[in-house]
Amino acid sequence: MYENKKQALAHRRTYRSRIGYNAFIAFFILVLSLLVGVLGYKLTIPEFDWYDCLLNASMILSGMGPVIDAKIILSNQAKVFASFYALFSGITFLSIFGILLAPIIHRFFHKLHLESND
Repeated sequence: MYENKKQALAHRRTYRSRIGYNAFIAFFILVLSLLVGVLGYKLTIPEFDWYDCLLNASMILSGMGPVIDAKIILSNQAKVFASFYALFSGITFLSIFGILLAPIIHRFFHKLHLESND
């Protein structure tokens, strides 16, 4: 997908389109992951309304932690879902940043390599 070390540096237009494409993919993964969390919370914790589900899913997906009311007693099913969603969210969070930074880091190292060969 990207140029190798023997090829010239990509044009700025190509570089910007790569950043845009990767941002679109990252946003798509983020929305899909958030949808999984919202639906999972809604199905496992019936006391939550849609806003509570969105809040908890987005807080876990961002790495901040859950916002669960202490008055609500979670079922074992809800605890299992929350545990797996937290693990999934951690991996997703790191993957999204990797997708966003890939073209930037590639261009930096490619440019560095080209300058060292001169």
